[in-house]
Amino acid sequence: MILSISGVVLLGLIVFLFFRKDNLKVSHALVCALFGFYLAGTAMAPSIKAGGESLAGLLGGLKF
Repeated sequence: MILSISGVVLLGLIVFLFFRKDNLKVSHALVCALFGFYLAGTAMAPSIKAGGESLAGLLGGLKF
């Protein structure tokens, strides 16, 4: 749960930065958000979630 909340915050921050710096239109952000909601309801959602968790585990295991 912590991972998904921090992921949402991170992606929200990226969208905000794109909106402010790269002239992302509100309509484009809305379409992306709706696509995410519809994608979450498909059969691909568990695979996408597992891939995200795997990537987070990989990045969390990196030592600098």
